[in-house]
Amino acid sequence: MVDTDVLIVGAGPVGLTAAAELRRQGAACRIIDRLPARLPYAKAVGVQPRTLEVWDRMGMVRAALEAAVPMRGQVIYTDGVELARMEMRLPPEVPYAFAALPQYETERIIEEHLARFGTGIERGVELLGFTQDEDGVVSRIVTASGAREELRSRFLVGCDGAHSTVRKKLGLTFEGGAFPEEYMLADVEVDWSLPEGYGVRSLHHDADGRVDDVLVCVPLPGDRRYRMSMLVPPELSTKGESAARGETVHGLEGGRAPRLEHIQAVIDRLSPERATASAMRWSSVFRISHRLVDRYSVGRVFVAGDAAHIHPPTGAQGMNTGIQDACNLAWKLALALDGGAHPRLLDSYDAERRPVGEEVVGRTVRHATGGGVHASKDDRTTVMLREAQLLVAYPDSPLTAADGTNTGAPAHPGPGPGDRAPDCRGLTTGLAMTPLRLYDLLRDRGHVLVLYADSAGALTACQETALTAGRLTGGKVPAFVVAGDAGSAKAGHVPGGANGRHLPVFRDEAGEFGRLYGARGATAFLIRPDGYLAARLARLAAPEAEPALSDALGRVFRL
Repeated sequence: MVDTDVLIVGAGPVGLTAAAELRRQGAACRIIDRLPARLPYAKAVGVQPRTLEVWDRMGMVRAALEAAVPMRGQVIYTDGVELARMEMRLPPEVPYAFAALPQYETERIIEEHLARFGTGIERGVELLGFTQDEDGVVSRIVTASGAREELRSRFLVGCDGAHSTVRKKLGLTFEGGAFPEEYMLADVEVDWSLPEGYGVRSLHHDADGRVDDVLVCVPLPGDRRYRMSMLVPPELSTKGESAARGETVHGLEGGRAPRLEHIQAVIDRLSPERATASAMRWSSVFRISHRLVDRYSVGRVFVAGDAAHIHPPTGAQGMNTGIQDACNLAWKLALALDGGAHPRLLDSYDAERRPVGEEVVGRTVRHATGGGVHASKDDRTTVMLREAQLLVAYPDSPLTAADGTNTGAPAHPGPGPGDRAPDCRGLTTGLAMTPLRLYDLLRDRGHVLVLYADSAGALTACQETALTAGRLTGGKVPAFVVAGDAGSAKAGHVPGGANGRHLPVFRDEAGEFGRLYGARGATAFLIRPDGYLAARLARLAAPEAEPALSDALGRVFRL
């Protein structure tokens, strides 16, 4: 007997995202956490534009936009002199900007979204161990009352942080190292006149040119409220305690919490103007490690987030990478549970996400030791897109299909298979009185086949392609047409939809879809639930079009 489809261990942002995406896709899950309540700490505070896109697809971005504040840039000071002012700007077609949101607010938002599916966190429940077989996983847990129970699930997902029980019980390696420095974190108000929405990075160098004092401030919701980090004074040091116990050193540490006077002392030394800190909500000492597991899964058990990768907080990459781990894994688990997945679909989780984790660990270590994000030698647009996590792609994934219909054609200017599917504006229909975004049409859906037609002949090829996709997948992949030319079709519906339904048609009134996607003729874009292109198929009227579509769908679905 199976108690649930998926047991998720850990109710931080990563575990909550996994649960929310599983429930959105129709899978059952339970989520447990050993803590009795959500912690009121602003640990991870940066929310990247790519994460907001993922939340948009999941149908929960509105609450985040209401709670967060914009991150407009960072002012960098060195030895009391303003060195640079980094503007965090993105191309105009990117729908969301950089945001700051305390972790406890992120958890609240996802938890409330999850509750809409009738799923809540089981608090005070700890995982003791587990065993797995070909059909499932038996987990041994202890409840808040102290009772010991066994729980059987089809899959187990460890989102239980840097000290992950799931990772340890799986026997995964967690290679890397630790930084010798210790830091203080504090959530405070400060009465300076620095520009709203800008972070502060202030460094001091000793006589030998080494950094010997640091102040990093990230704006939070509230009146001049910041999450500050700085080096620990000797009297608060917990150095060596965790290492002596043989533990992974990362995150908040035990020991004496910094007081407001400790924070004020650093502000007095490094603030670009005279300022006073007040209204401290919490503070802690923390350490930084950089580690990566050797693999993200063993059998029916998976790890995600800090259980799989830890690294410096430079650029606010950690939580966002974990959230995207969770989304990537959850839609695949849901499809496997539904019985409609390719037998090797779940193997793609490690193939896609472990290289991302490796890149993030390496990059954040380089930034932490080399002067920060602003010191990168790449052009500013590339740096911002990378930090926004908009350059994450899966071109070498086993799920990514080559365009077998595009032989001999010149390279297209738009996204290729494995790339992020960009948003675009200006799509019109006879029913909506204002233009729509592409992401409006993708929201709260699974795989979607987006078809582009710029002539009557191209529209006919798109209709046939939609019918073929519906036949191959049993109607599991809905489709719609973006019409790029007045000669192709009016906005509305044409025959060719799955299950006897008509095929929706939206006009690319502003030409933005055609421009951003480099679309011409009859072209199909298979977009995954996490917003990446699984396939890009051109020349849909060609004889090789149906085999190419079958190959693309067959990498994900059991055809």
